[in-house]
Amino acid sequence: MTPEVLQSLPKAELHVHIEGTLEPEMMLALAQRNGVALPYADINEVRSAYAFSNLQDFLDLYYAGMAVLQTPQDYYDLTQAYLDRARADGVRHCEIFFDPQGHTERGVELAVVMEGIKGAITDAADLTAYLIPNVLRHLPEVNALAMYEDLAPFRDEFVGLGLDSSEVGHPPSKFQTVFARARADGLKCVAHAGEEGPPEYVWEALQLLQVDRIDHGNRALEDAELVTKLARDGTALTVCPLSNLKLCVVDTLANHPVRAMLDAGLNATLNSDDPAYFGGYINDNILQVAQAAPLSDNDIITLLGNSISASFLPDADKTALLDALSTSASL
Repeated sequence: MTPEVLQSLPKAELHVHIEGTLEPEMMLALAQRNGVALPYADINEVRSAYAFSNLQDFLDLYYAGMAVLQTPQDYYDLTQAYLDRARADGVRHCEIFFDPQGHTERGVELAVVMEGIKGAITDAADLTAYLIPNVLRHLPEVNALAMYEDLAPFRDEFVGLGLDSSEVGHPPSKFQTVFARARADGLKCVAHAGEEGPPEYVWEALQLLQVDRIDHGNRALEDAELVTKLARDGTALTVCPLSNLKLCVVDTLANHPVRAMLDAGLNATLNSDDPAYFGGYINDNILQVAQAAPLSDNDIITLLGNSISASFLPDADKTALLDALSTSASL
């Protein structure tokens, strides 16, 4: 499939962290705007810092970069830049993660974060966007519960609750209480599991947190019983190829598991995760893994349809978007 054809196809993105869309140029510009000292002299030094050997190396830079986000305008500019880039890739709907604790713990009020992000979403044209706050799993659950309470005034502004940050050593079972609260409040639930953590973390996310989607899920393929369950239940996996490559979850895109996921009947989707840090937005992920895996044009259409179907859009909106995908794919 050519880049031009892929760009023309309507799509949904289900796994993108708004903080992970902070491009180096914007990081430096916001640092200057807000008088934040960064340990980089210029854009080349920032880019050279984007060499990771694992998830924790990335997270160290990721959280450091957040320091430049301080005002509603900062969050507005960040979100608007992502939405513009997503629209250019043909994204019609996105479900955006954000990390409230990553901001409030450094003194930024949640109202500031929400004002900026929601302002950009409200002003966006030609696409819809939902928000999903994430629990930082390297912190205790008591912190997550406090965050959830802080989010109460903004309850109408988000559709679900997620779980991210350092996976190994922080199983989903740590967060059963806060996710039970979210489910009782009618929220959708998702969790990063099986990226670097073992298949047991995917089981916990499914059975203990009762999630609606698994974010990543690569290592689920190591457990045949788990694969059978995921395929039977149609549980969506929000897979992020360039992220997996950059963080050394896979050694090459040719060894990426998305091909095996499709062959096993899993409900895989393709997404960009933290595109500013991992070298590509959604179409970059699709094109590069399609060439390496390899994936056929029909496989790509299947993956795009999976994303739309696995979104938290109302059924009527899903149907309309799937129809638009079918029409575009037939041209």
